Amino acid sequence: MEQEIFDYKSIPGWGMDADPENEPTYPMKNYTGDDHNRINYERSAPQPVTVEILKSNERPILPAVFGTSVPPSGLSGVIRRYAFQHSEDRYRHWLPLILADRINVVEGLIDDIKKGHFPNIFVEKGFKASLKYDKARLLRKVFIAGFVTAAVITSMRKKK
Repeated sequence: MEQEIFDYKSIPGWGMDADPENEPTYPMKNYTGDDHNRINYERSAPQPVTVEILKSNERPILPAVFGTSVPPSGLSGVIRRYAFQHSEDRYRHWLPLILADRINVVEGLIDDIKKGHFPNIFVEKGFKASLKYDKARLLRKVFIAGFVTAAVITSMRKKK
């Protein structure tokens, strides 16, 4: 994938603070002149794109660096691709991303089991540490979970 060249000057308001003669913080700030050297900043060489990168539709180009360890895949990847089609100021961007994270956890568990590694959920969820350092809270959580489970099972049996 090759990055597209974008003319930032076409964005309304771009560079409005670049004029050192028009400094709105003049009386409050100790002005050295270095603040406006950022307009001469040379962008770093971009990181090569080796996997699919989901990019905000509000940014014209990819950032100089980005994560590549977990490219989008499976059902969570489909949901993420959908989310990135929408603006970041919409629920249809953020809620699907939250859902995709939850689905990705389940996909990870399934992938671990396929590879023959059965996760030790008791340890990975921190129950061992909770048992050692905060027994009261752990017992309260177990009691509430047991109560809710019993209530659900009871209500399901009554409906039959």
